[in-house]
Amino acid sequence: MVREWDPRTASSAEMASLLATLNAVLAADLPDDPPWRETALREYLSEVMPGERRISWVARTEPAADGTPGAIVGHVHVLLLGDIGVLEVLVHPSVRRTGLGRDLVRLAARRTYQEGFRSVGVEVVGGTPAMAFFEALGFGQDYVETRSVLRLGTVDWAALEAMATGIGTGYRIEFCPGGPPDELIESYARAKAESRDVEDGDLRPSSYDPQRLRDSLDCLHRRGMKPYVVFAIHERTGEVAGLTEVVVPAQHPTRADQYDTIVVPDHRGHGIDRAIKARMLLDLRAAEPELTEVQTWNAQANEAMLAVNAELGYRPDRQWCEYGADVAELVHRLDALAR
Repeated sequence: MVREWDPRTASSAEMASLLATLNAVLAADLPDDPPWRETALREYLSEVMPGERRISWVARTEPAADGTPGAIVGHVHVLLLGDIGVLEVLVHPSVRRTGLGRDLVRLAARRTYQEGFRSVGVEVVGGTPAMAFFEALGFGQDYVETRSVLRLGTVDWAALEAMATGIGTGYRIEFCPGGPPDELIESYARAKAESRDVEDGDLRPSSYDPQRLRDSLDCLHRRGMKPYVVFAIHERTGEVAGLTEVVVPAQHPTRADQYDTIVVPDHRGHGIDRAIKARMLLDLRAAEPELTEVQTWNAQANEAMLAVNAELGYRPDRQWCEYGADVAELVHRLDALAR
């Protein structure tokens, strides 16, 4: 039984059932990843940026003889942002290869088409059944990154302290738990805009406008995801010369997510990238005592950042792929398969 579903009004039992399926998927596909917790899961699934919408569906098993609702064994949502619908699909390993995943994608694709969007995208983890699944539906691979994981228990902290101080003269480093102070937002936005990488993927866009940055930080907090930022400040001008962002999600607080690391072109060559990433790890160790790992994603072409990450102790884990499809063609193909 599949129905449209709103996490904001879902019962506690539904949230627990969805969490069980999410963790079953992780155990099957990403066994080294930490299981998720129910903390702020409802908010994670419902809060969005201004101008964005998320529409969700769940699939349940049949109710028990005593009327107890069935378990949630599948979930799909589409995030409508910009000119694309971004899918996320979960199917419990026990009901894979039954057509349920295809039915869920079909529902989300049809709604995306009805809402007037022309394309749909999805992030797919390399080495999992999802790759063959989406390719069979006609999705094409648009972009590939490598995920790397740093296990804090393996870090040489003395070497890290030396890296954190290995920055050129004329710069100072600031650690900002919770996000940047408002007086740095405009400089923060300029740094992101000046360093924009045109080869970045489209499904996790950065923010280059001061108000959108404020909205993004607010959304992170509402979703239970605590941001941390380390800045390199050019002392003569007071401008942000470099920054690195890490987010610690309440849903899996033992593993943090590395977001952007940026050095403004005019300030490259002063050891800023190494220093700010090292300082971030040093301060996170005290700020987040539960934290044991940090994960990051990089394009293979970004050799400089890959080298910095390797020096810090990150180890390549898996490919992370972005797939896309023309939504009208996808709906036509899925409708034909459903006949």
